[in-house]
This record gives sequence, C-alpha cells and structure tokens, in this order.
Amino acid sequence: MKKFLVILGFVLAPAASALEITAGDYQGRADVAAFVQRVAAESSYEEQELVDLFGQVEKQAHLFEKLDKPAEKELEWYQYRRIFIKGKRINRGVEFWQKHHQLLAEVSEKTGVPAEIIVAIIGVETFYGIYRGKDPVFDSLVTLAFDYPRRAKFFTTELEQFLLLAREQGFEARALRGSYAGAMGMPQFISSSYRSYAVDFDGDGQINLFDSIADIAGSVANYFVRHGWQRGGRVARPLVAIEDNSIDQLEEGVKPIYKWQDLKQRGLVSDFDIDDQTLVALIKLQQSSHPEHWAGFNNFYVITRYNHSELYAMAVYQLAMLIRHKYKNTT
Repeated sequence: MKKFLVILGFVLAPAASALEITAGDYQGRADVAAFVQRVAAESSYEEQELVDLFGQVEKQAHLFEKLDKPAEKELEWYQYRRIFIKGKRINRGVEFWQKHHQLLAEVSEKTGVPAEIIVAIIGVETFYGIYRGKDPVFDSLVTLAFDYPRRAKFFTTELEQFLLLAREQGFEARALRGSYAGAMGMPQFISSSYRSYAVDFDGDGQINLFDSIADIAGSVANYFVRHGWQRGGRVARPLVAIEDNSIDQLEEGVKPIYKWQDLKQRGLVSDFDIDDQTLVALIKLQQSSHPEHWAGFNNFYVITRYNHSELYAMAVYQLAMLIRHKYKNTT
C-alpha cells in the first residue's frame, strides 16, 4: 500500500521538465525552462508569457570576449586615462553642468554629492548620454546567465532583476538596449542597482534613467549616498615617495585600511595637509615610465562601488576636477 501511494504521488506531482522552450536559440534548454518556472512561480509573470519571451532570444556570443577582457584589467593607467581625460569630454561636461546647473545644485544640496562628480560619472559612462550601448539587454543577460559559467550566478540574478524591473516600470523587455553587461540608461545602472538605488527625483511617478535628467542625477547621487559618501569629504590626493622608502611592504588597494601616519612612516609624503589618524588607501597607478601613488579616502572607495576599479574611480575623479575648474572659470 505504501509503495502504491508513493507511485501515485509521483504520477500526480507536477513534472518540472514538462515546460519547454520551443523556439529561439535557447529552445530545449532544461536549465532555462527551470528558471522560467521558478520566476513564474515567484512573480506576477505568467509561465506562458515567459516561454514566449525566452522563445525569441538570440544568443549574443560576441559578449564573451568583452567580458573576458575589460579595459580596466587590460590597460595600464596611462592608457586608460587617455580614453576619458580629453578636452571634448571636459567641454561637454561643462556644457552639461551649465545646462542643468539648477537641478545639479539641488541634487548636491540634498545629497552632499558634488555636481562635478555626478557630471563626471555620466561623462565616463555614456559621454553625457550619447553612447548608451547597443546590445539588447534581455538577450545579453540570458546569454551570460546560461552560457557564461564564470559569472553565471551574477548574471542569473541580474536577469531575474531585469524581468522584475521591466514589469515594475512597464518596459518592453526585448526593446531595451544597453551595455554588453546589461547596464542601462544614461548612468548605466544594472538591473539590481536600478531597482535598489534609482529614485524618482522629478516626482512624476516613474523612475526614468533614460530621459529624465532629474532622475538620472538624483539616482547617481543616491547610489553614492547609499554606499557611504561623506558630505564635504576628500576623494584622493597625490603622494610622493622619498628616495629611501619601504612602501613595497604596504598593501595597495581601494579600501582605506591605513592611518596616514603609517604611510608617512614608510616614506610617503603629501603637499596636502592630512591628519595622522585619517584612514586612507594606498593607490598605485602606472604611468608610461614610472608609478605614481595616491592616498584614497572614503569617497574614492565609494566611487569604486560604481565600478570596482581604481582606474575607473581615478578617471571619474580627475575628469570631475577638470570639469569643475573649467566650469568655475567660465561662469
């Protein structure tokens, strides 16, 4: 009798493999079908709705090389800097600030994030909205979630977050275009960041990181605030290593783990006044003929939460300072 009940229960239980993607480049994939079933069970999506959506996916195989060779890992600082620190990007940043100065002043006042930092982020990410990416976000995330094992967990989460975001914001999932890693809009937020940190700064009832400069600026600032931005805090300061130093015994990185007095004792000096007890990170950047050293403060570390690279954060910081200097001299 017990054996009969077990068999009957097996027959009556829903078969996890019953669902199948019957079209597109991911047809017949059991792992994709299982994902669809789970999302349908845990969200407001209907199972057939997701089956139809996934049945249209075209695999984006060209993305794998881009993910394997990001500029932040392939280039030295002097090469990376040339990409972003250019007169045209500085001038466009000044123009962007001048056009939206009242809004940026309001965002800065409310959040403590300087206007030049917000402008520089947008300038580095999309050249002030000109280059937002051309890859289909949904198809890209499906491809990376199911065919890029090295970061499958991350992209599977982002794919689910994207589907939830599309439902919440009323986006047509397959219509959105973005970066090769699924980042979207003028500030290039990934789906989880969009849902967690983007804000409706203009109060129109929708969070629009594609066209609303108020939402874009407010969301960039909110991202920094939520990651610990300190109002009025420093970002980074250049250092000089004396001839007889022992800085090779120090750990380089972006997180402030040393007191400034520790770096001084190893042979680093600064033209800027830094309190001995201030926590700093030791940042090393490679110029074409020599390394240069910087003290990174808490706000530098916060910028690396946007992109986990000291090259990226330094490009944002230096671009911001150049934009600020020119803006102040032209207004």
